[in-house]
Amino acid sequence: MEIYVVQNGDTVDGIGTMFSVSPESVIWNNQLVYPYELAVGQALLVGEFDGTAAPERRKAGGYAYTYISRWVLEQTLPFLNRLFVFSYGFTTSGDIIDPPRDDSWMIRMSLEQRVIPILTLTPLGQDGKFNNNLIHEVIINETVTDRLLMNLVSLMQEKGYGGIDIDFEYILAGDRDFFTSFVQRTVEIMHSYGFTVSVALAPKTSADQKGLLYEGKDYAAIGAAADEALLMTYEWGYKYGPPMAVAPLNMVRRVVEYAVSEIDNSKINLGIANYGYDWPLPFVRGETAAKTIGNIEAVRIAIQYGAQIRFDELSRSPYFNYTDEEGTEHVVWYEDARSLQGKYGLMDEYRLNGIGVWQIMRWYRAMWLLFFSGREG
Repeated sequence: MEIYVVQNGDTVDGIGTMFSVSPESVIWNNQLVYPYELAVGQALLVGEFDGTAAPERRKAGGYAYTYISRWVLEQTLPFLNRLFVFSYGFTTSGDIIDPPRDDSWMIRMSLEQRVIPILTLTPLGQDGKFNNNLIHEVIINETVTDRLLMNLVSLMQEKGYGGIDIDFEYILAGDRDFFTSFVQRTVEIMHSYGFTVSVALAPKTSADQKGLLYEGKDYAAIGAAADEALLMTYEWGYKYGPPMAVAPLNMVRRVVEYAVSEIDNSKINLGIANYGYDWPLPFVRGETAAKTIGNIEAVRIAIQYGAQIRFDELSRSPYFNYTDEEGTEHVVWYEDARSLQGKYGLMDEYRLNGIGVWQIMRWYRAMWLLFFSGREG
């Protein structure tokens, strides 16, 4: 499949003729809606997909909340090896906190599609944010750790989960070795019951990188213990931060280069962002909050306001500016076929295990068609 960037005067019919494909395939690949308007600068995925997702050939996992649309999950599962259900919590005594909605239907659909459901464990506090004090209380106490893990084993056996994903963020620097020991103990117990263990890792670029996101995670030790590791290579541009690419390729590359120096590349999954942000301008730190949007939604906004989509070569990411009905200026950064192609190429270059998509709540067909039409990793 090829990527074509829309020029002035282009139409769906004309692009179909140009590439000797049906207009219907252009519409389908790119989720165009009637009357099939295009934005100048929009990246289109053009070509006929042969229909063989073949997850055995390229590995892909996706994170989903329990309130995901059934239709979106049905569309996505044929492209996945694993579904990461987000998320289960826990207390300081090792009791498990269920997600807000039932997950049994997601597990059942996954197993029907021969996709392995993975329980995602997160230390979320009452405010819904990552709680490093909760992490601390559990990982420093071996008795509580073992109680939590055995509770998880019972739940996973009962529900049909095939593995666990540890997504602990903002770990205190002083808890670094305790967290490593927690991962090692989790692997020991989970393996004895036939479960796999993966760990989500903040996007470090060096062993001694400062910051609450980074200091509590030992890439080498965790990578040696776990079956797989996900690099969370996104959120450079984030809701409360200054406008920029969500997952700039130049920064993603730096993370991968460091990760493969510490962890076996066959264990590493590259994090892929499936969203963008719309910032009102001017940006004021502490006041401005961007709106999270889907990649398809971003293009529709550009069409609605007649904005021209541009492409930043350093970050390999699309963006555009527009002015809304109230006269407020906006800038939007998102992901498209070009930006994803760069990340998939990086995965191939370093022969990583696969990708992990955060998150699959919005259906973005081109992301999957492009991934599975690429060469084998």
